[in-house]
Amino acid sequence: MVAEKKNFSHNDLDTLRSRVIVERDRVTSTASTDFPHNYPGQNLAWDFEKFKETFKLKINRVSKTEMEFDMIGVDASVANAFRRILIAEVPTMAVSNVFIMNNTSIVVDEVLAHRLGLVPILADPTKFDFKGKEETPTDLNTIVFKLQATCRRNPNAAEGETDPLKKYIHANVYSGDMKWSPQGEQAERFKECPIKPVFDDIVVTKLRPGQEVDIEIHCEKGLGQDHAKWSPVATASYRLMPEILINGEITGEAAVRFQKCFPEGVVDVVEENGVKKAVVVNPRKDTVSREVLRHAEFENKVKLTRVRDHFIFKIESVGAVEPQDLFVQAVQVLMDKAMTVKRSLQTTLQSE
Repeated sequence: MVAEKKNFSHNDLDTLRSRVIVERDRVTSTASTDFPHNYPGQNLAWDFEKFKETFKLKINRVSKTEMEFDMIGVDASVANAFRRILIAEVPTMAVSNVFIMNNTSIVVDEVLAHRLGLVPILADPTKFDFKGKEETPTDLNTIVFKLQATCRRNPNAAEGETDPLKKYIHANVYSGDMKWSPQGEQAERFKECPIKPVFDDIVVTKLRPGQEVDIEIHCEKGLGQDHAKWSPVATASYRLMPEILINGEITGEAAVRFQKCFPEGVVDVVEENGVKKAVVVNPRKDTVSREVLRHAEFENKVKLTRVRDHFIFKIESVGAVEPQDLFVQAVQVLMDKAMTVKRSLQTTLQSE
């Protein structure tokens, strides 16, 4: 957000309601105050029609594993609800049981099982059921992998070779060595998208000639709130849109010094009628370091704020589910929670 010649008072009502104020030594106006009866003469009750007019969702970039979008017109509690749901309440498939028949590698059984547990699995969780503690594994609730590897010397290695990856065969055991073993009708159900680890190059353990591993791995559907291995995201985070307010104009060499107070790309120096002038061009790149507030020459010439209801949201998927699909699932989870609360309230009111 870019603005110039605005009211520089930190106490005006609009600023207190809509902005988080960044000062030299503190951050103020951090709590939301838009709720009924908080300000005399103003009706701040939530209105669905007004929400439809003000709410915006703008997707900035999407890849196989990352998505960044702007969510505008919601309270921090809603943005934080999405963040928490993405981390803990969107289901995925992950390793739940490791059956080690043989392991003579340098990595002990417990650590090896833990390493396997954190390997992300490429499988559509919507096509599997949750497995109860007392339930028997079936093709509807369990995925089976086999991991079998034996290290031996490479007969084609050059004499005097010291690189273990060239000197030995299977010196490293990778996640790609986990082979899917279809159960029941899984081969038919997943023939278009065979189940496998998301990444093939995760080192699971190391072997030397004569050492081997023979393991069966079972994967089940679960939630990140039960264990981090089921979390579908590496991280889900948001930050408020920075806003840089300039009072008047900053010109000449002061404009160059002003530009250097911000990360590259936030402020540009342009020439107007032969005079250098500082112009804010992309405040979303600002890290809000407050460096500019340390300089006396810019006192009362600039104010830093953050827009309270404008969230720059970033989702980094571990790769099992694409980020745009994760967000849709998070929205559905939040809707289900809202419906649960609504039904509970109706039941309570009817019982009274």
